[in-house]
Amino acid sequence: MMETKDLILRKAEFDDWKAMYRNVWSHPETARYMMWRVTETEEAAQERIRRTIEFQKAHDTFFVCEKKSGQPIGFAGWEELAPHSFRETGIALGPEYVGRGYGKQIVNFLLEYCRDSLGGREFYYHARAKNTASNALALSCGFVYQRSEQRIDDRNGEAYELRIYRKELQ
Repeated sequence: MMETKDLILRKAEFDDWKAMYRNVWSHPETARYMMWRVTETEEAAQERIRRTIEFQKAHDTFFVCEKKSGQPIGFAGWEELAPHSFRETGIALGPEYVGRGYGKQIVNFLLEYCRDSLGGREFYYHARAKNTASNALALSCGFVYQRSEQRIDDRNGEAYELRIYRKELQ
């Protein structure tokens, strides 16, 4: 378990399915800029939590839980690209939890953890060009724009621009 001022990052548990379904997975506005589809039923949410638990066993991805309520409200993670080089693997918060400074807490936690615990020297952040909030978050956390890549969304076949940011970890 890891924590920030207002949040706890921890691995998923089966009982989290209902809160994740209610807070995150069922919201089109949360999935809009991500690479996953909206979960439409409670049964699908239960299956999704099983897959998430298995995935998290081999990956540095976590549920983000609000300390105040104790419930999961999003997810975040990182991966190592090369020695001392890391990137986020997706950060999402349910719509009721956006605009509270939680995104900044998550990004700053990832940066500090990768630097202090994993010896990271650089960290990359990715955001779709149309996701103005995510791009603003990257800049507010000190990331520098590196380049853009054209991508295709596997969910709908639509093209999008992915912006890539970098930050040196000191």
